[in-house]
Amino acid sequence: MNITLLDGGLGQEINTRSTQDKSHPAWSVKVMHDEPEIVVDVHEAFIQAGARVLTLNNYTATSKRLRRDGMIEVYEKTHRIAIELMQQAVERSQVDRSQINIAGCLPPIGGSYDASHALDYTGSYDEYCRLIEMQINAVDVFLVETMSNITETRAAIDALASFNQQAYIGLTLSDEPHITPDTVQLRSGESLQDALEMLQEKQVQAVLLNCCFPETVTKAAPMLVASGLQWGGYANGFTSVAPLIPGTTVDNLSARTDLPPARYAEHVLDWLDAGAQIVGGCCEIGPDHIAYMHQLLCDKGYTPSKLV
Repeated sequence: MNITLLDGGLGQEINTRSTQDKSHPAWSVKVMHDEPEIVVDVHEAFIQAGARVLTLNNYTATSKRLRRDGMIEVYEKTHRIAIELMQQAVERSQVDRSQINIAGCLPPIGGSYDASHALDYTGSYDEYCRLIEMQINAVDVFLVETMSNITETRAAIDALASFNQQAYIGLTLSDEPHITPDTVQLRSGESLQDALEMLQEKQVQAVLLNCCFPETVTKAAPMLVASGLQWGGYANGFTSVAPLIPGTTVDNLSARTDLPPARYAEHVLDWLDAGAQIVGGCCEIGPDHIAYMHQLLCDKGYTPSKLV
């Protein structure tokens, strides 16, 4: 059985490998301008680990975020560099290009996790169209990542539809311990059920849960199964994302110590047993995690594959 294997926490891995003393609000995009060779190295590490969907390093390169972070003058240049470095990594890896997908990234426009910094529908739609235009000629597919609210998610889906692109939607969920499988919600406080109904109506290609605890993905799995949508997960390894306020840096966050590759893979197997078809990792899930997962999938009789 084919299982799509995504890469891991690209931006966090790049940021961790940098020589900077302190992280920048633009995160791995700032590293990319200062130390581009690190980006190539990380992409190649994920390819060699067995990932078959590799995402461009442009997560923080929205006009709103770059303007806030004093980098708006390199808006278009950033996307060009992200594409060029990915292409270098693929060529250097010597993996057959036909065996992998290069994925464009459509991130939250104002910042991760906090829906109050999102644009309205029209502003989001216009920004996503600009982001798609800058990437579409170099990618095979787009991943909409870390969506915390329904309005922004709908805008991304509609923007992709205007370019005849499939929608793979990554939602990020509340990790609060009081949330039950019946009350799972986005970080905006909107219910996952309402989001899924919108995704069903839009007939998206797949719904993914990303950048939340792996335990949260497991908790939400029954609701995803009931939706009838193709689904999957790529969780993070942070202890909490609460300290990351838009405009601050990931230096405020800390990594869990209880998610080595084998333990993370156990969570992934739970998702696969529940019917997931797309798996990978988000922040703090590195190449070692993906390599372990790749081998485990092969040992279990799965074939790690690309999306399209």
